[in-house]
Amino acid sequence: MLQGKESLILGIETSCDETSAAVLRGGREVLSNIISSQVEIHRQFGGVVPEVASRRHVENVAVVVNEALAKAGVGLGDLSAVAVTYGPGLVGALLVGVTAGKAIAYAKSIPLIGVHHIAGHIYANFLAGGMEPPLVALVVSGGHTELIFMPEHGKFQFLGRTRDDAAGEAYDKVARSMGLSYPGGPLIDKLAAEGDPEAIVFPRAWLEEGSLDFSFSGLKSAVLNTLHNAEQRGRKLNPSDVAAGFQASVVDVLVEKTVLAVQKTGVNNVVVAGGVAANRGLRARLRERAAVEGFSVMFPPMSLCTDNAAMIAAAAHPLYARGLFHNLDLNAYASLPLTKWEEGPFVSLEK
Repeated sequence: MLQGKESLILGIETSCDETSAAVLRGGREVLSNIISSQVEIHRQFGGVVPEVASRRHVENVAVVVNEALAKAGVGLGDLSAVAVTYGPGLVGALLVGVTAGKAIAYAKSIPLIGVHHIAGHIYANFLAGGMEPPLVALVVSGGHTELIFMPEHGKFQFLGRTRDDAAGEAYDKVARSMGLSYPGGPLIDKLAAEGDPEAIVFPRAWLEEGSLDFSFSGLKSAVLNTLHNAEQRGRKLNPSDVAAGFQASVVDVLVEKTVLAVQKTGVNNVVVAGGVAANRGLRARLRERAAVEGFSVMFPPMSLCTDNAAMIAAAAHPLYARGLFHNLDLNAYASLPLTKWEEGPFVSLEK
């Protein structure tokens, strides 16, 4: 049963401000992927309010799950397993999804699979077909900016990570300082396409020679100081040029460190994961460098870059195929290391 290609896995994602449920067949075929976004609610606050997000998840999770099942044309009794994000994220939000997943697993006597949110973002690429491990993953999602070596399914080795602000955080903070609404990343990307990246040149934080770590705190401060100084002097800056200069700095560092990771590992396959994977500037620049350096690069479809449940079900499938599941005492963890997830603890239901 566990190796069957026709497995049906229900995925549930509630780590931040999207309530999502999806049904996957065989670990790759998306039968449904329903996302209820809270962006409009949190925009008035300039960012996600955890308590508000949790309440909305409580209101939405059953509705979203039912809609995902209906669109897929299946019922709870048809499911092979239920997969749910249990960290990292907002703990109150995570608990809603974990509780829903455990309830379904218990009621229908089907396996429960807890999934690491970042692993889910990486596995979003597998839903587009193509690459298989070994590969290097550039993860640029919310508070995460990391380079990860994935030698095989379910195994992860960190090559580099952010030492302070992640790229996504820098985007949102710079956007807020420019008077742009939440979420700021897509707006910066749009403005950058209209600006001159050489008009205002911001610093690049390369850190020590050969380092694969990231640091965007200094860049964020440089942009804020530039905006503040211009305001103090009554000088009007072109917002598109500010955005273009800022984005050029971020993209340069992300791309060049990814190239260095490829050279250090000898791996020729790269996947990009997370919300910033939708950034057009990053996509264009990394594809250009990949062509020059001779490695392959894959981005998830735009619809799978942001938080969604299809990626959670996809990440769960290799565990399902191996017969590795979680007990019903699964809990939510705001800070869940990727290595803790891959190590378990798991239980096997195979006889």
